[in-house]
Amino acid sequence: MRLPDFISENTEAILQAWEDFAASIDAPGAPLDSSALRDHAEQMLQAVVLDLRTKQTAREQLAKSQGHGPVNESQTAAETHAVTRLLAGFSINQMVSEYRALRTSVLFQWMKANKSSLSPDEVDDMIRFHEAIDQALTESIASYSRFQEASHNLFIGILGHDLRTPLGAILLGSDRLRRSPESSQQVTKLATQIHDSVGRASKIVDDLLDLSRCQMGPGIPIKPETLDLLPLCKRVLAEVRTVHPASTLHLEACGSVVGEFDGARMEQVFSNIVSNAVLHGDPTMPITVELAVSGTQACFCVHNRGEPIPKEVLPFIFNPMGRFSQRPTAEHPSTEGLGLGLFIASEIVASHGGSIDVQSDETQGTTFSVKVPLLRDKAA
Repeated sequence: MRLPDFISENTEAILQAWEDFAASIDAPGAPLDSSALRDHAEQMLQAVVLDLRTKQTAREQLAKSQGHGPVNESQTAAETHAVTRLLAGFSINQMVSEYRALRTSVLFQWMKANKSSLSPDEVDDMIRFHEAIDQALTESIASYSRFQEASHNLFIGILGHDLRTPLGAILLGSDRLRRSPESSQQVTKLATQIHDSVGRASKIVDDLLDLSRCQMGPGIPIKPETLDLLPLCKRVLAEVRTVHPASTLHLEACGSVVGEFDGARMEQVFSNIVSNAVLHGDPTMPITVELAVSGTQACFCVHNRGEPIPKEVLPFIFNPMGRFSQRPTAEHPSTEGLGLGLFIASEIVASHGGSIDVQSDETQGTTFSVKVPLLRDKAA
């Protein structure tokens, strides 16, 4: 039996062998179910079968053997597989071992079923099968490396982005403290603000370290306690006003918003979203911040006018990694850094069991909406 026909007729057995091997790999993060273990294996097998059934000239075969095979404009199954394995905690060596196991499994089962000696066509099938697996492996390694590099860059970007606001407050406050001829009451107020900002900066660093440790796990850890979000929100707005004195911020709040929250984390959410509105909104227009209770949820909304978020960016606004699409970053501009602070904000909101959304157009402006349960789900 020709190899492409064998693969097509025995796809389930091959996929089961792939799943069994993937399950034996000791990777961090949550255990993968059957679908995740198989991931894009079936699509990769289909690509191999298609390659084997496609006529190939001697020149094309030589080019492929030298790593100059045809270039796909769209992302291949092998490229996507590499990203999902990276996010699942697989090392690059563990991912490569899957291909080695797939190669061995397919050929072993085929040779076992094909008891007669191989015909010239079958020998050619085996050679081309190796070439197809090598092509998929090359695509996976390149994709894994690009995504890993992008992840490192994202971490650095997050660090710089989220430290900008509190450190700016420190610099401005310390300068005013150094030069101020005013009364001791104002000096005390500035000193307190500096202390608070330094504390927030330290917490952000700790949060980012937590993020790097749990990147392959269930998300950003939180430590909820009963508190009121209103004073926290007011403190964030005061800090943003200090760093951006020309901005106009209006707070609309009906009263206390008491619930079970991680105060430091929620402060991060508020700061990221408000700062984002100041940096990317129309500086001549006011920014409206709403904080209220709606049923069993705390609702936090920030609205600003200005250039809307580009439509091609909106699907990835809370997931900047999606913008890379495993393609050169030059093809996907950073859109002035939008999404770094929002990425952390979305992770914190998710850890609280809440949701975050955005609506943006030229007519209505841009509105970020956060909804977080007032009480923690004890079953979660």
